[in-house]
Amino acid sequence: MDAQLKRGTIEVCVLAALIDGPSYGYKIVKDLENIMGLSESTLYPVLKRLEANHLVTTHSEECNGRLRKFYTITGEGYQKILDYLDDFKELMKVYRYIERKADNER
Repeated sequence: MDAQLKRGTIEVCVLAALIDGPSYGYKIVKDLENIMGLSESTLYPVLKRLEANHLVTTHSEECNGRLRKFYTITGEGYQKILDYLDDFKELMKVYRYIERKADNER
């Protein structure tokens, strides 16, 4: 898969994992483990990028005696998901065209 396409897909998956409410890194990894193999070392740079682009906000809470950073999707983050879905619909038109052409040659 193209690196840029994969990067955008990971970002949107992380944003989608936050739709139901704030979450923290380890839980996001667990929520996405059956969707895509995502390690914490891959996730945290993504979360930093999302925060820098105002697609998520953060706050810290104490949980079980330790400080945990929670991430919350913003309106801009939700809009990024909607834009991704629109782009994907267009990409699927192209995919179906290519697939149809390739199938005709088999």
